[in-house]
Amino acid sequence: MHNAHSIIGFSARHLLSVTDLNRIDIDLLLSLGESYLDLSVQKDSKNSVLAGKTLVNLFFENSTRTEKSFELAARRLGAHVINMSIAQSSTSKGETLLDTAATLNAMSPDLLVIRHGASGAPALLAQKVSCAVINAGDGTHEHPTQALLDALCLQQALAQDGRQLDGIRIAICGDIMHSRVARSNIHLLKQLGCEVRLIGPPTLLPTDADRWGVEVFNDMKTGLEGCDAVMMLRLQIERMGGAFVPSKREYFHFYGLDREKLDYARDGAFVMHPGPMNRGVEISSDIADDPEISLVTKQVEAGVAMRMAILYALSLQGGNT
Repeated sequence: MHNAHSIIGFSARHLLSVTDLNRIDIDLLLSLGESYLDLSVQKDSKNSVLAGKTLVNLFFENSTRTEKSFELAARRLGAHVINMSIAQSSTSKGETLLDTAATLNAMSPDLLVIRHGASGAPALLAQKVSCAVINAGDGTHEHPTQALLDALCLQQALAQDGRQLDGIRIAICGDIMHSRVARSNIHLLKQLGCEVRLIGPPTLLPTDADRWGVEVFNDMKTGLEGCDAVMMLRLQIERMGGAFVPSKREYFHFYGLDREKLDYARDGAFVMHPGPMNRGVEISSDIADDPEISLVTKQVEAGVAMRMAILYALSLQGGNT
């Protein structure tokens, strides 16, 4: 279905951060991802553009969904997949990572997907291995493939009404401080011409957020006004050393998305959540499960398609096509 010519111009060697991509790269990935959204295209055996290539999933942090999504994407393109789940051991992270890099180089994979609790770990690994490295989440830094799949998913939803991403207003709500998904999405959505707003309690907003080229709000009512899409974030209790929020019930009262708060947004606004969801904390179940407005399951579908696009594009970059 694709030949190398269909993505001429893709410039990135790795995908460590959304900032590695220019607008042409992003548009290429979105159009490639769109073609892979068609399941018959995904499952077409003629599509095995990665046959003979090996992808290694290297997860220092657990994430069943992201890991399985990459595995499925790679297999649908004909690649061989090796999953290496490395629980955080007592050895220092830096040392473990470099030891792992040496082991990996000996295996000579073509593509390497890494999730790590330390910000910057994928970038460090990319300097030590000879294949393309994809950041599947590093610390509180970035999660670029999540932002790309979110953009693909939202673009598809808007297209139903003949609208496009450029010019829409989107609110990212909740635990911005600990969210790598938020950071990647802010970079990407701004590049795509969206107006981005951040909403959250002061304790969960980074102190420099007002310098990110976004509008910052502390209450849902004013923040959601006129928004075309609302992206809720998971409250990352495990990353909070102190009392960032008084109680889950109180958090839901002020910042959890329910019908009443959603009414502040534009009529027909779409709702997104990168998952896993804490139901009744960030979002009520009746909104999360409402197929008219919730894109949550569509985000999962878009995840496989977008990761297929990314793997394909990067596999052509190594000069080893």
